[in-house]
Amino acid sequence: MVSTKTNLPGAQHTDEAACQHWLDSLGPRYSSEEKVRLEGACRFALGAHRDTRRDTGETSLRHALATAEILAGLRLDCTTLAAALLNGVLPHPEVSEESLQREFGKGVARMVADLGRIAEITNVDAVVTAKDETQHAENLRRLLLGMAEDIRVVLVVLAERLHLMRRIKGLDDEARRKIARDTQQIYAPLANRLGIGQLKWELEDLSLRYLDPEEYRRIASLLDERRADREHFIAQVIEAIKTKFQELGIEAEVTGRAKHIFSIWKKMQRKAVDFDRIFDVRALRILVGDVAECYAALGVVHGLWEHIPGEFDDYIATPKANLYQSLHTAVVGPDGKPLEIQIRTQDMHRHAELGVAAHWRYKESAQHDSDFERRVAWMRHWLELKDAATADDLLERFKSELEASHIYVLTPQAKVIELPKGATPLDFAYAIHSEIGNRCRGARVDNRLLPLNQPLQSGYTVEILTAKNATPSRDWLIPGFGYLKTSRARNRVRQWFKQQDYDQHLSQGRTALERELTRQGISEKPDLERLTSRYGFHKPEDLLAAIGRGDVSAAQAAGALGERRPTQAKAPPPPTEAPPAPRPGRGEVVVAGVDDLMTHLSRCCKPVPPDRIVGYVTRGRGVSVHREDCPNLRHLPDEERARLIEVDWGQRIAEATFAVDILVLAADRKGLLRDISAILTNEDLNVLAVSTQTDDSRRLARMLFTVEIHNAEQLAGLMNKVIQIPDVLEVDRRR
Repeated sequence: MVSTKTNLPGAQHTDEAACQHWLDSLGPRYSSEEKVRLEGACRFALGAHRDTRRDTGETSLRHALATAEILAGLRLDCTTLAAALLNGVLPHPEVSEESLQREFGKGVARMVADLGRIAEITNVDAVVTAKDETQHAENLRRLLLGMAEDIRVVLVVLAERLHLMRRIKGLDDEARRKIARDTQQIYAPLANRLGIGQLKWELEDLSLRYLDPEEYRRIASLLDERRADREHFIAQVIEAIKTKFQELGIEAEVTGRAKHIFSIWKKMQRKAVDFDRIFDVRALRILVGDVAECYAALGVVHGLWEHIPGEFDDYIATPKANLYQSLHTAVVGPDGKPLEIQIRTQDMHRHAELGVAAHWRYKESAQHDSDFERRVAWMRHWLELKDAATADDLLERFKSELEASHIYVLTPQAKVIELPKGATPLDFAYAIHSEIGNRCRGARVDNRLLPLNQPLQSGYTVEILTAKNATPSRDWLIPGFGYLKTSRARNRVRQWFKQQDYDQHLSQGRTALERELTRQGISEKPDLERLTSRYGFHKPEDLLAAIGRGDVSAAQAAGALGERRPTQAKAPPPPTEAPPAPRPGRGEVVVAGVDDLMTHLSRCCKPVPPDRIVGYVTRGRGVSVHREDCPNLRHLPDEERARLIEVDWGQRIAEATFAVDILVLAADRKGLLRDISAILTNEDLNVLAVSTQTDDSRRLARMLFTVEIHNAEQLAGLMNKVIQIPDVLEVDRRR
């Protein structure tokens, strides 16, 4: 059963008397100067709290004193204790962060301010679904670590929560269960990650006591001894093993722990076994120098006590999937009590505690996050330091190591959202839902309006302001404007613009094809499915959109649709000698009825197979070949139209290459031309010309590439790859 000791006097004493009693109990660990500083913090807190009481019935000062007492038991420094005593004084109108800084220094003032911000967040009930509850708890744990500039703030939060758990017995059942559930899901795992076992086990046991009181009492009765008795048993076993190791010359570090009630309950749940199959109620860990000494230590243990059959695992010879290594055995120890023993080297232990096999990740099934785990490792390293001066120096020198690469902000319903550092309210909007991002027109952050390109900080509460008919702005995609940090948000904006362009091109393509079918006298319903597969598209809508963009000629598509129209059968002509095959100009274009006529592809529209083409007889330069929808032909005077002649692609087009212009519109940035050139190189395409223009006011780049390709299908594939380059807004074939 959980039992606690305190140096604080009972409720019959005044808060002033309780302060003095606590100060007198601190002992020699704290210097006289530090005690004077803590006495000043007590007086300041007394004046600020003015006998205010908490829901548990005790005064705010008693709560602060009890929190500081827990921290003193952990041998925390004077600064941490002062912050714990002053926690909660900032909401008072007479107190400000500046006044705290003048009185107690910048470090204490900053910690008290962080504690106030954390209290505001953790006191709000989040509205989350059962499916999201686990992820919300994980994000809230990360939020607590991310908001605190000083790791000692988290220790104050954990100590405060522990004292709260000790005092909730008098609350109603619903309130107790709510506090216990939060403690079990958020605070106990946080203490576990930081390696603070003294806080972790009590937080877990007290949580189980209020969440499942019957099971708690059952396991407590099965233990049949107090925790102190179990710890005394462990101490005796450690002494026996150390004595034997000394006789044999084995250098080893031996530690032990008595498994607490929650841990026993958890293992029973996980393994689906009853209490009599839990052999690590009492457990030892032996750390030696090398692998050979691991097996030597195992022999010593099995020589001292009888091994329990079936309870031996050699994870050194056969490591776990996460590379965890150790020897696990269970023996019948003194007085017939089962005892679990783990044996490993120091390197194996470091890997198990801080590496990919870390115990807290195994227990919590947490997702891998190298940055978060790096920060946790540094925090644990800081907490393991015994010298306060060294700890302060390390904390200052390695502040950048503790800095998070993610931030954690809240919705108005207190749901925690993880974003990369530097993310903006617009990133937050798209993280909630794409439709909210698309209709975003403003953001209210902590009840004040904030620009959409202003970076957020951990702990902010963000409310997105939307408009019914609002749409994204192309400025959001310009890196220099700083609207979007996350690739998810940028992709959603690009997708919206692509969809809008797609819908417009689809409508234009459908209209253009219907008009061309009418002009060519094709009245039957077109077989778009056949034409879609012919041009390599997935669905008819994609073909119509391509016609609207100009990638496929409407005249060409209509002509292809009319190729299979039924015609009247004609009598076969009398056999004649086959005429000589015409020799197409340059091998790619054939002029109907004319042999060996010079042709050239026009530079204005640059036709590419299988575009529908027409010839124009020039004066002295042969036949100029144009696309049927070429703007120059549409504006041709009536007297010049007599020069138009029928032409078609020749038999050697597969061997030929054709120049085509590709227009790229993108947000200007370094490396943009390099990224596009890389795709052109990978496609093994010859680039004939490149022209770029930059609009400095809008940070937009307009780039025109002239490349040689074989056909329209190759062109469509190239354009599809270019549009996927980050910051590219539009890709089109120049008409």
